[in-house]
Amino acid sequence: MSLSVYSQIEGNKTKTWVIMVFFVLFIATITYVFSQANGSGLSYAGFALILSGIVSLGSYYWSDKMILAMSGAHEADRKKDFDLFTVSENIAIAAGIPKPKVYVIEDSAPNAFATGRDPKHAVVCATRGLLDKLNRRELEGVIAHEMSHVKNYDTRLMAITAILVGMIAFLADWFMRMLWWGGGRRSNDNEDRGSMTAIFTLIGIVFAVLSPLIATIIQLAVSRKREFLADASGALLTRYPEGLANALEKMSADREVLEAATNATAHLYIVNPFKGKQFAAWFAGLFDTHPPVAERIKILRAM
Repeated sequence: MSLSVYSQIEGNKTKTWVIMVFFVLFIATITYVFSQANGSGLSYAGFALILSGIVSLGSYYWSDKMILAMSGAHEADRKKDFDLFTVSENIAIAAGIPKPKVYVIEDSAPNAFATGRDPKHAVVCATRGLLDKLNRRELEGVIAHEMSHVKNYDTRLMAITAILVGMIAFLADWFMRMLWWGGGRRSNDNEDRGSMTAIFTLIGIVFAVLSPLIATIIQLAVSRKREFLADASGALLTRYPEGLANALEKMSADREVLEAATNATAHLYIVNPFKGKQFAAWFAGLFDTHPPVAERIKILRAM
């Protein structure tokens, strides 16, 4: 187990930089195509590269704050959220990492996630529904799972991915709005230039339609195996796999939708937050970064 954990940590550190480099190239390419379709010229290629580099670095250092803001989370109160505080402290000691900051989302749907670029800058966030609907042993299982993500540097991958996916979606939306409102300088182009602009416009439309799927593929760079590893690592920390198994069972059976979740942040949560949104759940399931909950429960109860 220890060799597997350490190799996963190193693999996640490497994947972080691979994803960031790929994103810089990808975002520069689609922005260049969009600007050419809009008749904006070659200068936008350099601008796109600079912009993507800034966003990529920004996501590395500030993605946790962005994700917490997007989720409407606030810092937990030690008196009101005593179990969450004490469980987090105990699990952090067991994991041998600094105690992360603790946040709460005021939503009755039970769920949780962890974020932050490393164990020294980590945050564990739980919904009010999770705190109200799970007992302490089940809460320990969930927090141990999330702490394992922190220790294994999964949080760095997940947080950066969430911001980059959002950026790609923004660019696709921007391009489609430009087309809708008739942006560009195509009317002043000569025939050859007009033909090139038309070609780039067609390519741009294809990119705008496919970019959310490509962004999801970036999310899939965070392997499903990390969830199994976090489950196993969490069970090792608590020495009680049944706690996490029961928690997963309760969360998957609960039909309340987590309103704070978006397509860009859904993969951060311990279970699919789109329960009840039938189309969204079906579509997300096609590219799900999480293994089926039933399979995770079966493995935990076999430990």
